[in-house]
Amino acid sequence: MALTAAVRVTVILFLATALVHVALVFLQVAPPNPLSRQYGPQINAWIFPLFEQNWRLFAPEPESVNRQISARTAHTTPDGTVQVSKWFDLTAVDTSAVRHDPFPSHTAQNMLRRAWTSYLETHGGEDHSRSQRALMIQEYLRNIAADRVASRRHDTFESIQLRVITLPIAAPDEVGGRRLGVAAPRPSETRYLPWWKVARRAEG
Repeated sequence: MALTAAVRVTVILFLATALVHVALVFLQVAPPNPLSRQYGPQINAWIFPLFEQNWRLFAPEPESVNRQISARTAHTTPDGTVQVSKWFDLTAVDTSAVRHDPFPSHTAQNMLRRAWTSYLETHGGEDHSRSQRALMIQEYLRNIAADRVASRRHDTFESIQLRVITLPIAAPDEVGGRRLGVAAPRPSETRYLPWWKVARRAEG
C-alpha cells in the first residue's frame, strides 16, 4: 500500500510538472497577454536557456554569415607565470561531428551556435551583462566553451577567452541565368571577448 501511494504521488508530481511546463511554454510563445506581462520574469526564468522556443517553420531566417568560435585558456603557475594556450576551434569540432553523422545531435548542431546568438541578443556589441538573463547567457556560453575545451585538452586552466570570427556568406552571382548586381561581400570581423574566470580545470 505504501509503495502504491508513493507511485501515485510520483505520477501526480510528474503530471503537474509537465502541465506547468506546457503552460509556461505556451505563455512564452503566445502573443503578449495579461498573464505573460504579469509573470514575465518567472516565465523567462523557467524557459531560458534550456527550453527556448524558436518558431520559424513558416518564416525561416537563413544564416547570412558563418561564425568560427575559438577558445584559449590561461593558467597561472605557482611561480606567478601566466601560461596562455593556443586557440582551439570549437566550431570545427561541431562541424566535423555534423558532417560525418547521418543523425547529428542537437548539441553538435545548435548548442554553441544558439548560445552565441543569445549572447548577441542580450549583449549587442558590449560585453557587460546588464540584466540577470544576460548574465545567465554569458555564464552559459562560458561553461559550454570551458567544458568542451576541458574534454579535448587535458590542461589546467582558470580562465578562458573566446574569439568569434564572422565571415559573411556571399550572395549567388546568378539567379535563373540572370546576372545580379550584388555588392561585394563585407570583410570578415573578429571579436575578442574578455577573459572569464572558470572553475579550475585540473589536468586529466
